[in-house]
Amino acid sequence: MTTLVEADCVSRFYNKQCAVNDISFSLKQGEVLGFLGPNGAGKTTTMQMLCGNLAPSAGQIKINGFDIVEQPVSAKRYLGYLPDTPPLYKELTVEEFLIYCAKLHGLGPGDIKTAVTHAQERCGLSGVSRRLIGNLSKGYQQRAGIAQAIVHNPPVIILDEPTVGLDPIQIREIRALIRELGQDHGVILSTHILSEVQESCTHVQIIHQGKLVLKETIAGLHRHMNSGLIKLASHLAVPVDALQNLTGILSIELITPHIAHIRHDGNHNPAEEIAETVVNLGCGLLELTPIKKSMEEVFIQLTQEAGADE
Repeated sequence: MTTLVEADCVSRFYNKQCAVNDISFSLKQGEVLGFLGPNGAGKTTTMQMLCGNLAPSAGQIKINGFDIVEQPVSAKRYLGYLPDTPPLYKELTVEEFLIYCAKLHGLGPGDIKTAVTHAQERCGLSGVSRRLIGNLSKGYQQRAGIAQAIVHNPPVIILDEPTVGLDPIQIREIRALIRELGQDHGVILSTHILSEVQESCTHVQIIHQGKLVLKETIAGLHRHMNSGLIKLASHLAVPVDALQNLTGILSIELITPHIAHIRHDGNHNPAEEIAETVVNLGCGLLELTPIKKSMEEVFIQLTQEAGADE
């Protein structure tokens, strides 16, 4: 797949304050990269550097092969950006606003109508195209903000906190739109909402105090969520002595005589041997399920470890 964004050893200082500290990553077509971190972690500063609104103090950013500092006009042709506050002209209708944005992006007169219609259809705005933006709900205004970011069909779409302030139904709709956009574009989604990354993204990066503390696929994130614990429930008492002899089992904690939490080596999952042992001993297997850490727990663990290293 085509590499659309390359960030190499990027840092940003405000006087002596380091907001972003030596981060490197890439984005390919078809990927949705979740840029996750608490408020003040450096997410928005990074997004602004990727879009050329801020120059990095050190390092290099390339958009589709063009340096964002040295070749800004060429690089920005391949970008669509939704800041945390959508840049809307509320006295215009949706259609008027998107036509204006299409002209700003240099689309020719013959391409503008098609581009605006397509952007409105993708963002679910066709039914409100003649309405003033100022009279629309927050959800539709957010959709209009995304539409201006994609009206020129850029390969790279950067969305900064796109679901802030929306109700649950609007959030679900925006997340579905982001997943759809990720099929044809490369998307960077900046957020502090953990569930948003799980539901919308193919890759995740966690930033804490300006440093990247995790770069993973979503599948890799799920591996981080594996706690190495299994819950066992049996009809008769848990056969602790027999289970302790199985390969990979580190400890067994009895919650009740019939329920146990079994901690195992991360390199070997003994679930099959546990089930076989319990069944062969006639104890009556009722439940055997992995206990996973929540994404919140993974996030807290990673940020605490980063803080301890500091």
